[in-house]
Amino acid sequence: MTHPLPPLLPTGHAAQQPAALEGWPLLRLGFRPFYLGAALLACLSVPLWIAIFLGQVQLDLPVSPLLWHAHEMLFGFAAGVIIGFLLTAVKAWTGLATPRGAVLGVLAMLWLAARVAAVVAPYPVYAALDVALLPAVAIILLRLLLKAGNKRNLPLISILLLLSAANGVFHLAVMGVLNVPPVQALYAGLALIVMIECVMAGRVVPMFTKNVTPGLVINMARKFELSTLAVTGVALALWVFAPPGPVTLVACALAAVLHAARLWQWHPQVTFKRPILWILHAAYAWIPVGFALLAMAQLGWVGMSLAVHAFAVGATGGLIIGMVTRTARGHTGRLLQVSRAEVLAYALVMGAAVLRVLLPAVLPQWYGPALAVAAVAWAVAFAIYLVIYTPWLAQTRLDGKDG
Repeated sequence: MTHPLPPLLPTGHAAQQPAALEGWPLLRLGFRPFYLGAALLACLSVPLWIAIFLGQVQLDLPVSPLLWHAHEMLFGFAAGVIIGFLLTAVKAWTGLATPRGAVLGVLAMLWLAARVAAVVAPYPVYAALDVALLPAVAIILLRLLLKAGNKRNLPLISILLLLSAANGVFHLAVMGVLNVPPVQALYAGLALIVMIECVMAGRVVPMFTKNVTPGLVINMARKFELSTLAVTGVALALWVFAPPGPVTLVACALAAVLHAARLWQWHPQVTFKRPILWILHAAYAWIPVGFALLAMAQLGWVGMSLAVHAFAVGATGGLIIGMVTRTARGHTGRLLQVSRAEVLAYALVMGAAVLRVLLPAVLPQWYGPALAVAAVAWAVAFAIYLVIYTPWLAQTRLDGKDG
């Protein structure tokens, strides 16, 4: 059996709070500035990219618009959420303080400076700002985990360091220092993010499902879990580093089957009346879809872009909108029960994935309109998040506790 993830909300001795609240609430815990920044980036950059792609907007970028879009979604949006999540979760896992106040503010401003530099600064300035954040966060979290003797979560830091390396390779490739296709570094970044999602979803989604479903039993065999993650790692590595071929096809097809079986064992059918839960199951379903599309891409049946966006929009976007609502509610002292507006945001992200991935596969002549509507749906979803959560994340918790 897999062991459940330590609660994101600390309990027991680790949950003791300081008597007095200090500092600006926005900088009391990592999820606050990074969730808001990532949501704002998602809301603004995707419509801008589609407008550029469709020829409606001209923007003088220091890198090609396609590479800018892909990089910012991976190393700006997704990485920003991962950083905010880990800066929050490691405090719960270890009972030790993660960056807050001025230090957290510097980390958040470094993230923001890189996003702005991507549009207005010379490329070396953008690259220097962008590559600095992930290693800094990894080192901070590594020291805390080692100090607490928390070895179980060290692999997550290893993936974070690999993500840092992929980002560095991307920038060096763009500047011509490395003779590597920049898109290969982006694929590596997406593969690492998918790996993080597979690990974390395997810990939290069945646990969340059991906790709210009386009598439900979810016993995941340890060998099955380890085999699924191993096959996933191999399939993703072959996709990134090997030429298209039968070995990659078989590995991706097997990964698709294993992840579909994994999701089925989590009993997604019991979540239909709990939107804060079904969004996680629905988003995870895009992982087997993504691997199936990767397998088909080896045969030339579909374009690689469909598989990439199944992972990036469906799985990553869906898991992010699900987790940034759930964890933000929990860490601001609110009920884990979402409003109709938040449910609409969930539906819009899933709808954007269908429009971006499945509709073009079936009706390629609708590609342009499908992209435009998908971008609007995506942007509105994260605008809803910003409207609801910005006041909450800028204020003290409802229960008056720190964090």
